[in-house]
Amino acid sequence: MSTTFLQSPPFLTTKIITTKTTNPQHLRRNFRPINSLNRPTTPPTSTTPNNVQTLLTNLTKLLWSKTLPPQLLISTVRSIWTTTWLLMMSQLAPSDPTGSYSRPTSQFRAKINNLSRHNLTTLHLYVGLPCPWAHRTLIVRALKGLEEVVPVSVASPGVDGLWVFDGVMGTDDYANGCKTLKEVYKLRKDGYDGRSTVPMLWDVEKKEVVCNESYDIVQLLNSGFNELAKNPGLDLEPPSLRGRIEEWNRVIYPYVNNGVYRCGFAQTQEAYDAAVSDLFGTLDTLEDHLEHSRYLCGDSLTIADVCLFTTLIRFDLVYNVMFKCTKKKIVEYTNLHAYMRDIYQIPKVAETCNLKAMMDGYYNFLFPLNPGNIRPITPSGCEHEALSRPHNRELLSSADESLQTIIS
Repeated sequence: MSTTFLQSPPFLTTKIITTKTTNPQHLRRNFRPINSLNRPTTPPTSTTPNNVQTLLTNLTKLLWSKTLPPQLLISTVRSIWTTTWLLMMSQLAPSDPTGSYSRPTSQFRAKINNLSRHNLTTLHLYVGLPCPWAHRTLIVRALKGLEEVVPVSVASPGVDGLWVFDGVMGTDDYANGCKTLKEVYKLRKDGYDGRSTVPMLWDVEKKEVVCNESYDIVQLLNSGFNELAKNPGLDLEPPSLRGRIEEWNRVIYPYVNNGVYRCGFAQTQEAYDAAVSDLFGTLDTLEDHLEHSRYLCGDSLTIADVCLFTTLIRFDLVYNVMFKCTKKKIVEYTNLHAYMRDIYQIPKVAETCNLKAMMDGYYNFLFPLNPGNIRPITPSGCEHEALSRPHNRELLSSADESLQTIIS
């Protein structure tokens, strides 16, 4: 559930108030490395800007002269661009025979019992701020109070498609001093030549990848570090709700979390149409459900809510425009938008939401989807002030006071 760039993105023990809820069971259906191709900064050469401009002007006159009619030029460029685009997309977003995006699987999985093999005080988390899958781990880390227990290094998307540590958009590599995340993966004793994705949990002592699957890492942070956490009583996956959480995940992951990528990375009209139908059909169902339920599973914020939130917070910023998820914006959904603001306003959550980094990470580095690198202005409904408006969703439950107490 992660990608080379953009990959693979709570809390209380209170009485659950019975509300009208939607059972997601009926929604079941049968049914990277992301290469940034931005041009790197051109190194100094003897070619002056005037000479380059003259060359381009002469080339344009030649191409648009009588020797090559405009229609032929357009069709030639269109054919070349289409072929090149398909080649780039095959690397950016592998597809199945129908043209539908097929997300590569994570190579390093881990469950809670695997932590017994590691010293919890030597684990280090690698993330990227644009990535929704990595964002999940930052939220749970913050809510559990693990900031001082699990250090973080923040990688930035690089012009060559790799995650890099530049100390500008992100941080340095505090664990290994590497320049790229790929170098970190290669430090394993057995080496590694696969996709170097975020999030990734690393054992500094053993020089080993513990896990690079976002959902596994979220579960580990939720229940595997309680002896060191400041908020050990916060359980985002309580046994009593585990079944409902899994049901919602079976809907939200394919149709929303991965659904926006299926829209943006579709390589045929049919694949796009199917993905859009799945996405907005599910958003409509969520909108209806959240009219009567504060969170997906009632009064308690769970891992399912965290996973949904990291897609919703990026939806109007990026997916609505860049991934062609244009039927509706989240701000047009009364309940979904209020639900998103509710989670955003939970103590510590907003601090994990770098809205500028989210937009820069997509618009400036996904060349096949935005060749001009033009970054649109931030929608007014996505600014911090708008996200901080009252949501009034505490009226749907009695959990608000205890939730604020546990997190703060």
